[in-house]
Amino acid sequence: MASNKKYWKSVEELNENSSIVETLRNNEFVEEIPTDEFLGDKDTLSTSSTTRRDFLKYVGFSTAAASLAACEGPVIKSIPYVVQPEEIIPGVADFYATTIADGFDFANILIKTREGRPIKVENNNLPNAITGANARVHASVLSLYDSLRLKQSKIAGKDASWSEVDTKVRAALSDAKAKGGQIVLLTGTMASPSTDKLIADFIAKNPTAKHVVYDAVSSSDALDAFQMVYGERALPNYDFSKADVIVSVGADILGDWQGGGYDAGYAKGRIPKNGKMSKHIQIEANMSLAGANADKRIPLTVTDQKLALVKIFNVVTGASVATSKIANEEAVMKAAQQLKAAAGKGVLVSGLDDVNAQLLVLAINRALSSEAFNTAATRLIRKGDAKAVAQLVNDMKSGAVHTLIMNGVNPVYTLPNAKDFLEGLSKVKLSVAFSLKEDETASKSAVAVAVPHYLESWGDVTIAKGHYSITQPTIRPLFDTKQFQEALLSWTGNPASYYDFLKATSAAIATGTTWNSLVHDGVFVSEVAPLAGSAADFGSAAGKLAQAKNAGGLELVLYTKTGMGDGQQANNPWLQEFPDPITRVSWDNYVTVAKKDAEKLGLVNYNVANGGLNGSYTTIEVAGVKLENVPVIIQPGQAVGTIGVALGYGRKEAMKQEMQVGVNAYALYAGMKSDQVAKVTKANGDHEFACVQLQKTLMGRGDIIKETTLEIFNTKDAAEWNIVPMVSLDHKETPATKVDLWDSFDRSIGHHFNLSIDLNACTGCGACVIACHAENNVPVVGKSEVRRSRDMHWLRIDRYYSSQDTFKGDVELKEGASGLMNSIDTFTGMEDPSENPQVAFQPVMCQHCNHAPCETVCPVAATSHGRQGQNHMAYNRCVGTRYCANNCPYKVRRFNWFLYNKNSEFDYHMNDDLGRMVLNPDVNVRSRGVMEKCSLCIQMTQATILKAKREGRAVGKDEFDVACSAACSSGAMIFGDVNDKESKVAKLAEDDRMYHLLEHIGTKPNVFYHVKVRNT
Repeated sequence: MASNKKYWKSVEELNENSSIVETLRNNEFVEEIPTDEFLGDKDTLSTSSTTRRDFLKYVGFSTAAASLAACEGPVIKSIPYVVQPEEIIPGVADFYATTIADGFDFANILIKTREGRPIKVENNNLPNAITGANARVHASVLSLYDSLRLKQSKIAGKDASWSEVDTKVRAALSDAKAKGGQIVLLTGTMASPSTDKLIADFIAKNPTAKHVVYDAVSSSDALDAFQMVYGERALPNYDFSKADVIVSVGADILGDWQGGGYDAGYAKGRIPKNGKMSKHIQIEANMSLAGANADKRIPLTVTDQKLALVKIFNVVTGASVATSKIANEEAVMKAAQQLKAAAGKGVLVSGLDDVNAQLLVLAINRALSSEAFNTAATRLIRKGDAKAVAQLVNDMKSGAVHTLIMNGVNPVYTLPNAKDFLEGLSKVKLSVAFSLKEDETASKSAVAVAVPHYLESWGDVTIAKGHYSITQPTIRPLFDTKQFQEALLSWTGNPASYYDFLKATSAAIATGTTWNSLVHDGVFVSEVAPLAGSAADFGSAAGKLAQAKNAGGLELVLYTKTGMGDGQQANNPWLQEFPDPITRVSWDNYVTVAKKDAEKLGLVNYNVANGGLNGSYTTIEVAGVKLENVPVIIQPGQAVGTIGVALGYGRKEAMKQEMQVGVNAYALYAGMKSDQVAKVTKANGDHEFACVQLQKTLMGRGDIIKETTLEIFNTKDAAEWNIVPMVSLDHKETPATKVDLWDSFDRSIGHHFNLSIDLNACTGCGACVIACHAENNVPVVGKSEVRRSRDMHWLRIDRYYSSQDTFKGDVELKEGASGLMNSIDTFTGMEDPSENPQVAFQPVMCQHCNHAPCETVCPVAATSHGRQGQNHMAYNRCVGTRYCANNCPYKVRRFNWFLYNKNSEFDYHMNDDLGRMVLNPDVNVRSRGVMEKCSLCIQMTQATILKAKREGRAVGKDEFDVACSAACSSGAMIFGDVNDKESKVAKLAEDDRMYHLLEHIGTKPNVFYHVKVRNT
């Protein structure tokens, strides 16, 4: 029988006009206490006769009301499908093959969607796919849900329909045609055959039109050199898996050099097999990812790098071009000899912005007959022409340009001479900017056209010659947008839709395959012949390069960060909070300075009482242009006489306030050359950094990162280079792996998950960090919280420097210490890195210990061990004692200090309905006051099990995957079931290089590592 009784929780609820309970129900922090009800008029507070007991009664009510309110979850009404699309099954993810091509990043990828929402980027692992999604590609799904996107086209800053824009542009084109005025299409590199065809049609209809390609970060010199020798404006491709000796001169081959994506091939040669692995020698100024992973790193100024290239050219080709002496010449000459000896198994690359330097690269690889050097599948993802862009700016300033139509570029932000561009823009009759956002350029243009995100668009891309891929929409356009290609079709009078035009174009390219098959796979590959190349005067190029001289002052090297790239995703909080792999700093760019130069200039870094990192400010001047208040990071490995600054920061337009960080270094990018002569002076004040790792060295703790040399690996027993720690058992030395403090259980039945991490293959790129962020709804906490060591990343990549020249030297120094005072002095000295240290990266997440110390101390049993080897978290049980975090030797647990979801104090993607569309419905969004950490993506393992069960089969070999291992293009992370003895992870668990982190503690982790082997 139904009850009509009404229950109430407090006297206050009887008052219909009271807002107290509602206020407490909506507020996370209890601030409002009804003081006016018991203290009387606030103005006569001093005369109040309220007793202490009354006060406590009211405070007690407030606390109770807050507790009751917290127990009541919000009611969220959902609307079911009226007609459910047949491809959508609620609760089951769909994957679509597509391609990202934003002008800077290009990759074949899969998009995971849930109920029609793209929520995650994955690698397309088909054999022909060019994949290897980096951190920015994984984060690009969040940019789809950016609340500051341009939602509708604008004319003179006011909302306008596409028909109004179309009419205005058509009128301008007609006027230009009648008056012979110049029409310019200014675009980034699109590498799109269908778009190239549309642009050709547009130019045919408008004879005064021309197309200028502009890359914010230019590869123009490398393109010019390749065109001079091979007759094609493209970049050579490299397969580092075919190289035994790799020499890089200023090229970050594991970063963004010439479009990136070389990790997978590089890593294949770095894992020791049959006693062999490749040798990597890096010559550079800034400490880069490539330099950090190299076997031998030679720090040189840019001037010396150019001279070193000539010396290598002399050795390899037998030329005798005279050069002056350089620093570290002996090491450079040794590298040249090793390269020559490797012959076809050697390869040389360079990132120097100098045509002569790039010509020598081609000459050296031709002389070696390098197997890794590929002129067949040339890269087409950099097409920018620095000279053409400079000419365009001059034409605009002279009033020669009638109509300027821009797509995918932001020259007002990225051009070093942005003031000249703005002056020219004011003289253009009509300026049109196709843009995702009302950015620096779109806001200054007469017409700003809102374009769809790549996940809302159709398109095609040729990343490399002979490789054709499709971009397909994975969601209907969220806003009133128009693709650039649709506009070109309209302006050329072509009635076809872009979809039909694309389909027709692809039929002529992807012969022998159907449209449906092409869209399903995302890629099509055809055979292409290598380019023969012509004779070139390489000797003359070497002679010119040999004249390189230091023009005085410090040499500035501009670079792009792994997280921020060219800056087009600067409003992406995942990328802003992503710690730089080298400096471990987030939410900032800065100037990197060698320790010796910092001492000369009086620049410092220091830690404050709360553990935060602070640094001096500087002013950097290049060719009369000043960049003020640039903070300093004293960087181990920075070549003396050089400084480094990252591009991509300092944006202001269409940016949330929190994301407006750093300085715009494009102002110093004169002539689109990454190397400049700079003057640095100390400025007033100190900067507060958000740095997630303040300890820099291992201090000789060789049991954390175990490493050895290739020679020892090949000649000695594993027991000598992969030492098992010993512990005392009954007063006898016993291997730690043979001792248990807990009773063990039979784990051989069912699935038992392990994660393998190979320190040889891990490049520290951080793609796994962002993939984990996306898959597990990890919150962004902002710079202030990161500075307080409250970052919420479930996965971190520790970076360590050696305090001696090598980590082996660290261990020897530590073992040689004796006595109290000597030990103190030794360990104090080991806190400081070497001037040119060895570097090691180590991904660390919850180790999912079979004997987990966190589980034994939780007073409410919120954390417990699963049958499949995963350490579980029951968020509803957790009361936030943080005992588990204190007891965790790996420090991988994160505490929710605040409610990060729907909280205006943390105005990132979780604070608005659009941003929350990226959330994974399979993973709970955690609340304030609970612990969270890596779950080994239990939702993914269970989905794999359920899929197999639904299909009536056993789970396939190596079918299991988690976010980090799926994102790892270098193959460093392998996940699987160790009870399946045929799986990769089971075989890796038996490898001689396998070890557990802090094995002597006896935690029995389900994550294991492989000893790092260096080919020194």
